[in-house]
Amino acid sequence: MKGKAMYLKALEINGFKSFANKTVIEFDSGITSIVGPNGSGKSNILDAILWVLGEQSYKNIRAKESSDVIFSGGKNKKAKNQAEVSLYINNDDKYLDIDFTDVKITRKIFKSGENQYFLNNERIRLKDIHNLFLDTGIGKQAYSVIGQGRVERIIGSSPKELREIIEEAAGVKKAKNEKEEATKKLENVKNEIEKIDYVEKSLSKRVEELKIEQKKARLYKKISDKMDTQKFMILEYGINEKKFLRDEFEEKNSEILEKLEKLEKNLSEKREESEKIGKKNDEAKKILFYKKTEK
Repeated sequence: MKGKAMYLKALEINGFKSFANKTVIEFDSGITSIVGPNGSGKSNILDAILWVLGEQSYKNIRAKESSDVIFSGGKNKKAKNQAEVSLYINNDDKYLDIDFTDVKITRKIFKSGENQYFLNNERIRLKDIHNLFLDTGIGKQAYSVIGQGRVERIIGSSPKELREIIEEAAGVKKAKNEKEEATKKLENVKNEIEKIDYVEKSLSKRVEELKIEQKKARLYKKISDKMDTQKFMILEYGINEKKFLRDEFEEKNSEILEKLEKLEKNLSEKREESEKIGKKNDEAKKILFYKKTEK
């Protein structure tokens, strides 16, 4: 299984399908053959390789659902709660675009259905595994891993499927995917620019509306201030006029009171004079009465 630039060193399986216990299969230089009777688990080795490389269709690894890949128990063996598969790859020639010379790819699955992926024991995404093996000829869709019946499927492939096989072999699939991602990003940027243009136009329109509102507000303020000034002047004029009338009234009232005081004084004097005259008149009447009596 040795290649031009890298080769598969080992496969470690634990709790996957029929592999209840931890099993390590080492691949030396040359050809490694695994033989055994039907039902001994030979195909499960290939399924494990496809699975650790990111296979998402359980049908392709002869399972109905995720829990089917976890060892379900057997004679004198308890069922497992998880399954784990690791691929060990020699990368001395840096065929894989990564700084490690020894690469370990691991996939775990739990009873809950949760999947975890690791690169040299560091948690990564499924997408990272796909990108690592893209255009290398290795991957869940690559034709370096061929199971039973797949040769016939390749021969009977449609022109579209054959084109995908050729693109994978020629190493243009990664560039094609990157182009598609770049196109999507460009489309997203274009959409964002259109949104920005729309917002800018809306804001420009709003700015013009606000300028008109500002002019109206300034005109209103100017007129309002002028009206307030005029109201103040009118009020001040009214106050001054009333103040003048009050002062004039107080002056006239003072004159009238003064005249009234003089009249009261004259009246009092006249009354005193009248009383004096009355007394003299009474005295005169008495004198006349006595004189008449004496006669």
